Amino acid sequence: MRSLIGAVVGAFCFAVPALAETPAAIVEEVQGKVDGIAFMDYVAPGKIIKLGPKASITLSYLKSCQREIISEGVVLVGAEQSTVQLGEVKREKVPCDTNAAKLSEREANQSAATTFRTMRSDAKGAPAKLPTLYGIAPLVQAKSGSTLVIERTDGKEPTISIPLRNDVMIGGKFYDFAKAGKSLTPGGSYLAILGAKRYAFQVDASATSSPTPIVGRLLRLE
Repeated sequence: MRSLIGAVVGAFCFAVPALAETPAAIVEEVQGKVDGIAFMDYVAPGKIIKLGPKASITLSYLKSCQREIISEGVVLVGAEQSTVQLGEVKREKVPCDTNAAKLSEREANQSAATTFRTMRSDAKGAPAKLPTLYGIAPLVQAKSGSTLVIERTDGKEPTISIPLRNDVMIGGKFYDFAKAGKSLTPGGSYLAILGAKRYAFQVDASATSSPTPIVGRLLRLE
């Protein structure tokens, strides 16, 4: 079995060209022996993951909103889904908005008022849909040591101010509202403020407190 896995890995290495290290998916769960991969790691296209006996990994793809539960075998990470040999994969499409997963430099450099106004309208001035989270408890990627402020922009709600200390961060780079017992309001529009960065987003009106796949509630502010 080991030689067969080695042959599959070799074939993957031979077939896959060098690719840029742009994250394609985030590791949502790891069970058993999986070398070189940990919970909440990002993986880029071309990454090869070997799963030991009875091991499994859950990947959430940032672009395609595909969530994969992969058991054993060898995994080749793609741009929108994985290729799996000698193992099993179960896929499901989950609610997510690729625009909510990454803060653009243009949005980051705008003032709060300008950001909100820009995100609320398109180039012709028509109403535009804000990037949407599908869970009421965001998972925010931000730099440890900074302060995250969340303001409601379409109604009255207490401002949330969170010092991002190392002891409240996952892996030093993620703050989980669910783990902290905090939540936002379904249907609400918000502004995330992190230093000079401003990011407008909304929470889907149907969002609930039920567990939500990471890719559906991820805000990458750093």
